[in-house]
Amino acid sequence: MSKQEQDKQDDKHTHLSRRERQIMDIVYEQKEVSTQSVLEHLPNPPSYSAVRAMLSKLEQKGHLQHKEVGQKYIYSATLDKSDAQYGAIAKLVKTFFGGSKIEAATALLGMDSDNISDEDLAVLEKMIQQAKDKQQ
Repeated sequence: MSKQEQDKQDDKHTHLSRRERQIMDIVYEQKEVSTQSVLEHLPNPPSYSAVRAMLSKLEQKGHLQHKEVGQKYIYSATLDKSDAQYGAIAKLVKTFFGGSKIEAATALLGMDSDNISDEDLAVLEKMIQQAKDKQQ
C-alpha cells in the first residue's frame, strides 16, 4: 500500500463522532457485536433503530463489516485495534505536532511526569536504545 493510500485509510479510521467512537470501543472490547449488545453497553443509549443505523453507517464508512447469523447481523471491526490506534496516533502527531514524534513524546511525558514509574522509564530507555541500535 502506498503512503498516500495509507494516509487515506488512516483518515477514514480517525474521523468518528463521539457516539461512533463509543460504538467502536464496544466493538473492540467485545470483538463481535449485535445491535442489542451495543445498545446494552452504550451510556445513555438511543433507540434500537438509531443504534442499528449507526452500525450501518460505520459499515458504510468502512469501519465495520458484518455477517448474518440467523436473522441477526453480527458486526466486527475491519481494522485491528492496534492498527486503528496507530492511525489515530499518526494523525494526532501530524495534526498537532507537525509530524514531530519527539514533540509528541515530550508532550505525553510532560503531562504526568510525576507519575512515571521506574518500569515505564526502563521500557522507554530500552526503546531508545533499540532505536539507536537500528541507526548504527
